[in-house]
Amino acid sequence: MKPTPDLCDEYPHRIKVLDPILQNFGGRKQFSGPIVTVSCYKDNSRVKDLLGKAGEGRVLVVDGAGSRRCAYLGDRLAQQASDSGWSGIVRYGCIRDIDEIAAIDIGIKALGAHPIKTEKKGVGETDIAITFGGVTFNSGDYLYADNNGVLIATEALI
Repeated sequence: MKPTPDLCDEYPHRIKVLDPILQNFGGRKQFSGPIVTVSCYKDNSRVKDLLGKAGEGRVLVVDGAGSRRCAYLGDRLAQQASDSGWSGIVRYGCIRDIDEIAAIDIGIKALGAHPIKTEKKGVGETDIAITFGGVTFNSGDYLYADNNGVLIATEALI
């Protein structure tokens, strides 16, 4: 994958750039792939369901309304995602087990860390448009991420 600054230079009218609100946590610092969206608030049941399926190089974008009250992802789910072939996870909320996650081969971006886990009520919607950080994410769009930022395109750039 080309670095995101190069993609910005090469495709300035074909990309959207996420506001710089997320931190890197995973062991993979550069990741990309088709997006799958899930919206859930203080419940990671849908996240767990999706990460248990074949990732096929996709990126899971999780909207938790920017909540910093609990973690939607920990080391076990991050490992499951890596083992299932997901390229990365972008979390508009917090994660936990960040020291362990740093050693897992998956890209992860999130707002921060929090030690408390979510509830499990089976709540959430998948494959819907979600908006945060100044961009709208749709399942099927493409995401490119590295230490410089996160880009979204409606079609594959590379």
